[in-house]
Amino acid sequence: MIKALRPLLRRSTYAGALFAYAAALASLPLLSFALLPALAWRSAPEGVLFAVVLVVWAALIALVGLARTTRRVLILAARRLLYVVLPAPSAARPPRTSPEAGQRWRTPLWLLLHVTLGWTGALASGLLLFLALALPGGWLRAELAFSMFGRSARVTGGWQSWAEALGCLLLAAVVCVLVTRALRWSAPKLLGPSTAERLALAAERERLLAERNRLAHELHDSIGHTLTTTTIQAAVAGELMSTDPVAARAALRSIEESARAALEDLDYVLGVLREREAEKAGTGTAAAAPIRTLADLPELLERVRHTGAVVEWERSGDPARVRGTLSRAAYRIVQEGLTNAVRHGSGGPITVRVAAGPDALELAVVNETGAAPRTGRPRAFPTSGHGLPGLAERVRLLHGEFDAGPDGPRRWRLAVRLPVRLSA
Repeated sequence: MIKALRPLLRRSTYAGALFAYAAALASLPLLSFALLPALAWRSAPEGVLFAVVLVVWAALIALVGLARTTRRVLILAARRLLYVVLPAPSAARPPRTSPEAGQRWRTPLWLLLHVTLGWTGALASGLLLFLALALPGGWLRAELAFSMFGRSARVTGGWQSWAEALGCLLLAAVVCVLVTRALRWSAPKLLGPSTAERLALAAERERLLAERNRLAHELHDSIGHTLTTTTIQAAVAGELMSTDPVAARAALRSIEESARAALEDLDYVLGVLREREAEKAGTGTAAAAPIRTLADLPELLERVRHTGAVVEWERSGDPARVRGTLSRAAYRIVQEGLTNAVRHGSGGPITVRVAAGPDALELAVVNETGAAPRTGRPRAFPTSGHGLPGLAERVRLLHGEFDAGPDGPRRWRLAVRLPVRLSA
């Protein structure tokens, strides 16, 4: 019993009813236009005139529901007053030939249902409230009479009038509950996203996820490499400051160059993050992407050598003929391989192989493992565990082959093979 009375005591019930009654009031200006055909055709029967007015009135209400702004306002109001979960509609206007364009009737249909429930609920609850106020004490000499199955009864005062007044109040509250529940049931079905909008929202989420993953790769590859090399270079510079100032200054210059390259990468990532807001506001542009390709490998290898590592470069073919996305991806792959070799290697020589063939670009980074480092430089670097999986994902998107693992008892080998079309 108490559970059945809970909807009568909720504030949301009456907020939803007021939402319906507001729609009824908002439709009154359209009623004045709907009366114009009846005024012009006074000779028609009353029933016909009444039907014409209703049809024209409904058509005008449906016409208002076709506006995209109307739907946005209704969705916002339904969220706050009906407490239903409705995603914002897509801002893009669908083409007339798309399935989405054929589903625009849902908003006019909901608006017609909204207005109908508003008028029905307003008239029913208004009459019940009037009776509840008029019956007690015989105000306005009110009498309540009803007839059912050949029997009639009349209430003129006394305790029975108070009981009937309380019943009218309860019925008015029940009308509010029914109106609110009808609106809550129909709102997700008629105001909720259509199939095309759900697909658009899913595609947007997928695009955002792919963009975040790409930025994560950029940060991991560039900033992670720079922090690793600069940490080792700073340790080497500290050791050589008193014994070999020239080498110490060279390490410090390498730190400066690495930090400058990392700042460029960071500016690019932050620019991409700001790109959407800049496009919405119509001001500003995203930072230009730092273009590092296989042609920049000598500079990368030189920075790694400044950490004290011995790096050997073996190349065949002409890597400079590899262009575009493939060349940039190859640079990132070698960079990540060198970062892992410096972090986890034993301090022995690191071999980088780049072979540009007619059909494939082959990359390999091989380093020694298992022995203690030659100097007092730190080896314990925090790792995220996303480096190799991120490389594998990058290679998979390029339809390449990826392999990483031990290469003998004391060596680690990272090998990648990417299909390529060399430029002329």
